[in-house]
Amino acid sequence: MSRSRTSVLRRFGAIAAVSAALLAAGCANKGSSSEPATGADAMRLNVGQISDSVAFFPLFVAEHEGYFKAEGLTLGERPRLGTGAKLAAAVQSGSIDIAGGVMTDAFNLYKINNKARVVGSLVDAYYVDIIAGSNIPTAGDSAPLNERIQALRGKKIGMTGPGSGTEALVNYLFKQANLDPKNDATLVNLGADASAAIGALKAGRVDALSFFQPIGQQAVATGVGRIYISPARGDIPALKDAIHGAVFTTQNVIDRKGKAVAAFLRAIAKAEQTINGDPAKASELLQQYQKTMNAQTVQALVPVLQAEIPDAPTPTETAYNVSADFHRQTGLVPTTPTFTDIVPSEWIATALKG
Repeated sequence: MSRSRTSVLRRFGAIAAVSAALLAAGCANKGSSSEPATGADAMRLNVGQISDSVAFFPLFVAEHEGYFKAEGLTLGERPRLGTGAKLAAAVQSGSIDIAGGVMTDAFNLYKINNKARVVGSLVDAYYVDIIAGSNIPTAGDSAPLNERIQALRGKKIGMTGPGSGTEALVNYLFKQANLDPKNDATLVNLGADASAAIGALKAGRVDALSFFQPIGQQAVATGVGRIYISPARGDIPALKDAIHGAVFTTQNVIDRKGKAVAAFLRAIAKAEQTINGDPAKASELLQQYQKTMNAQTVQALVPVLQAEIPDAPTPTETAYNVSADFHRQTGLVPTTPTFTDIVPSEWIATALKG
């Protein structure tokens, strides 16, 4: 079977898995009550997230610093669900109330439930980087974007897997340079393990990586590679300030537990202010959050996170539209809702005022 056909089948399988999970969850959610929660349940939220990646650092800060508790909020289940499909399915089924994920997950949920709502921004940057190894000459590091993309032609590029945001960035970049990643590069599936990705780059099994932060910072700290193209750094003007990490839920949850969701957002706002306002505190907390990360990587990552994490979790229409356009162009999500369809701006503003 050709590599192109294999890629298509893998992508179809990934999309089918997401759809199946969400449709199954949709069936399970049919009986969910929309009556306002009462008693202790009214201020209790089950919060899930994909992983402990840097995108969800504000959640850690809010919990560690007691901001949730200060808002009168009790957190129940805190699962790390591993994939965006499982995260969205958990929201749809009602097993969690709030999700910390990426915009792709929120868009996929909206496809089967138009009551999906994006209520907060965690990271206003596409935090996937292209990381170059020694097989890509350093002479081109400061070249125009198109030339840097052309230098990836014929290279082996490691990514987490098909249908992922890491593959989407490669597809997006190659499209800008009139290249086809299926024919003009070899995409290598490495999974999400950071050490495996760094090891593949160091051993020369891949020439470059398309990977989420902090893989780039770790590659630099260990001398294995360098950050070659970074949307978050501003290397791709069309992706500037795109919402990537996000908090989403459903209108049903807002109707049932509006006070709790509002309290959750206020705690996140305090966390984002702590990260952006106190670099020393942010470094200390990040080291606790990512215990295996060396001190050099932490120090390199803190100013990056301060540039990416907003001062307040209010999603802006401009940042939303950048993200939506990227998803449509890369085929991650063929159609996206309008900003007003999925972001309850007035409700968020009122919630943050307390």
